[in-house]
This record gives sequence, structure tokens and C-alpha cells, in this order.
Amino acid sequence: MANVVVVGSQWGDEGKGKIVDWLSERADVVVRFHGGHNAGHTLVIDGVSYKLALLPSGLVQGKLSVIGNGVVVDPHHFVAEMAKLRAQGVKITPEVLRIADNAPLILSLHRELDGIREDANSGLKIGTTRRGIGPAYEDKVGRRAIRLVDLSEPETLMPKIERLLTHHNALRRGMGLTEISAQSIHEELTSIAHEILPFTDQVWRVLEDKRKAGARILFEGAQGALLDNDHGTYPFVTSSNTVAGQAAAGSGLGPTAIGYVLGITKAYTTRVGEGPFPCELDDEIGRHLAVVGKEVGVNTGRARRCGWFDAVLVRQTVKTSGITGIALTKLDVLDGLKEIKVCVGYELDGSRIDYLPASMGAQARVKPIYETLEGWSDTTAGARSWAELPAQAVKYVRYIEELIGAPVALLSTSPERADTILVVDPFQD
Repeated sequence: MANVVVVGSQWGDEGKGKIVDWLSERADVVVRFHGGHNAGHTLVIDGVSYKLALLPSGLVQGKLSVIGNGVVVDPHHFVAEMAKLRAQGVKITPEVLRIADNAPLILSLHRELDGIREDANSGLKIGTTRRGIGPAYEDKVGRRAIRLVDLSEPETLMPKIERLLTHHNALRRGMGLTEISAQSIHEELTSIAHEILPFTDQVWRVLEDKRKAGARILFEGAQGALLDNDHGTYPFVTSSNTVAGQAAAGSGLGPTAIGYVLGITKAYTTRVGEGPFPCELDDEIGRHLAVVGKEVGVNTGRARRCGWFDAVLVRQTVKTSGITGIALTKLDVLDGLKEIKVCVGYELDGSRIDYLPASMGAQARVKPIYETLEGWSDTTAGARSWAELPAQAVKYVRYIEELIGAPVALLSTSPERADTILVVDPFQD
């Protein structure tokens, strides 16, 4: 059995929620390994919609679900999201949900700082979700973060908070803001500790024990590889690593445990927030993709920018994440278009290139080079076999495979779990 890592191969919003839910039926353990509650997943099961941000999708299936050390955890959001799912009938207990004891926490001061920076009149706007993710990761790297395990040691918590505030209050003084008292942060944490501490565990040990026992482990990525802090469209990226390699570092399970990397790939391209987008369409087609694809953020409500499929970007993320095969989603959004374009290369300052440059300036200057394919009039929605797909739709899928250098392992034809064409079962690869 191959343990599977699911990653987004674009800028996120590729439809990972459905695919992870579909795969979780075959998995024994589902793991979140990076990010925070800034990336939403929507699951639709028997007509019921479940919206998740921080909690692993496996909970809805009743599978052992793990939040790894690579995730930054907002304890108050954790409690609120857990209550919302419980109200929908989802059973959540320490027997089915574990959180790494060394996971860093998101505090109110992180959320406030995130918003202040985005609202600043000067400097670069990244387009964050204002949920404190970036500042929390900064404190982790700066070795001053409050971690979940710290809540279990109330007698030593105050000195850790004071150390954290030495940095944050200096920032606040520089911005002309009121300083924060250590007591207020202490109360913020101790008021919630009893609700989150029962879920704490040594996640690295839990996962290794499960691996040795032959359990099938599914690593659930959030966001997309193009938002990776190293390999994405920097600086318009998130604050964590979103490529497949983070599954090992962000969970404590060694990289040799990973057997298959599934890249979730939308049949066109979308992006939320600021940053370069070579194939963006600010025209009738772009609006058509947005409306038919219902391109609005699950948790943020932000409209997504839309454009044609960019094979240059996906081909690059296939390499940086070691993607074995892709799950192609939202093919049905292209139904009815007379022509469909695919970006096969870029023009940069008069020269043709086949990669996304690392330079912010060059990323803004690249122009897409398109190939045009014939569209199809019949619907692909709800198809459960290749035979049910229009011939031109199959041609489009095969062309994408050729361009990106990775085969289609799954093809999703609607938000419903059953509307999936399975080519390769990643757990059996």
C-alpha cells in the first residue's frame, strides 16, 4: 500500500476537498501538514455540504485525523469549527482527532498584525486572509512561538508570553499602537486550554506506529504549490511550504513513507489575492468561468481571478512536488465553449521560455503563448467513465497530460463524490 500526499498543483482552490474526501474512504489516517485555517475545503456528501478550514477532511468520514506540527493552530477557531461540525452530526473526540503537541499557536496579536500590514498605505500588498498565519510562522522561525504543549505547563507559560511580547510590543511601539499586556494573552490561552489539550499527542509517534501497522496514510495538502514560500510566485505566496516534501517535515513521518503524490489540478486556472497571473482573463470568458465554476473562496468569500489552463505552471509544480499523477477537476466548467485555449509557453522580453521565472519583475512581464483547441457542446458533468465524455473533452485531457508530463489518475466531473472516473488508485500504485 502506498501512502499518498495530496497537493494543489496551481494556486489552490483546485477541488482538493472532494478528492481528499473520496480518498479518505480508502485511507485509515488523514493528516494536515501545513498552513492554518486560511485554506478552505468543501465536502459535499449525500447533498450535505461540510466546510472545513483547519480540521482534516477525514473527520467527516470518521477516520483518524491528525493536525501535524507544520500547521499553525488558532485554538479559538479550532473550538468554533469543531462545534460547527458537531452540530452537523460529525463525531469529534480525541480517539479520532490528534493535534501535534509541538504545533505553534495563532494568537489574537497575530491576527491584528496581519490586518494592520494589509491595510498599510505603503509597502507590498500580498493579499493575505488576515487570519494571522504569516505572523504566527514568523514567530515560529524566530523561536518565540507559543506552542500547544506550552498550554499544559501553566507555571512556565507567562515567561514565554513575556518573551514573545518583547518582540511584538517593540513592533507595536514602532507602529504607534498600544502595547499588549502579558496577562491578556495569558487569559486568552488559559481560557481555551481545557478544550484543546485533550486532543494533544506526539503525532510523529502516532504516525510511525500506524505506518508500521500497515495503515494507509493520506496527507492532505492545503492551498497550492504555486503559493509555496520557496517555489511559488514569491513574495505573493503563503508563509509555509505547500509542496509535497512538506508532508514529511510537517508531520514528523520520514520521507521514505511517502509512496504517491497526487496533484489536484483544475481544468482551467484560478487565483485569489494579489500576484502575477499570466493567463488571467478579464473578459466575457473569464466571467463565464467565474460564474459557472462558482469561483468564490470557501472561507473568505473572496472572488477568484480566472483564466485558461497554464501548462507551464503545472509542469513546473509536477517537478517541484514530484507529482506522480493528477486529479483533474472542474472539466464540466468548460462545457459549451466553442474554443478552449491552453498556455504552452511564455514570452519574456522577446524570448520564448518554458518555465516561471523566480524574479518578481519577470513574473509580471511574462506573456502567455496559447494553443487553441476545439471545444465541445455535450456535457461532461456527472460522467463516471471515459465513454461518457465527449471526444473533444477526452482530447483536451490527453493534451494536458502530454504538456505537463504527468498522467490523469482521477477525473472529477462534479462536486459529488461518486462523480469520479478512477484511472489509478493512488493507494494501490
